[in-house]
Amino acid sequence: MNLVYVGLGGFLGSVARYLIHLWLAKESGAFPISTLLVNVLGSLLIGLFYGLSQNKIGEEIRLFATVGFCGGFTTFSTFALENLKALEAANYIQFSLYTIMSLVLCLVAVFFGAYLTK
Repeated sequence: MNLVYVGLGGFLGSVARYLIHLWLAKESGAFPISTLLVNVLGSLLIGLFYGLSQNKIGEEIRLFATVGFCGGFTTFSTFALENLKALEAANYIQFSLYTIMSLVLCLVAVFFGAYLTK
């Protein structure tokens, strides 16, 4: 049943992301404002859901909201939450390595992926 919660949340998150893109597509010009807004909103939402999941909401709702909706809306929110957890645990080395490696490796990977298609 957990797969259904995650799948439904993911569907709704993806649709919400697309609707925000359509809403802001004409306004943003070359700057990816819709992606920035989605990443910020998704990070806010996953922070709220994380706080609520501390004995305030059930596992099914947590899966629907965080893994499903926020995961479908933006994976950046998960990245931000994982960094928050590292900071809460005072694991500054993990925080630094994860942040730097994610930025560098993902940028290299997207460029390499594009290069492979040429």
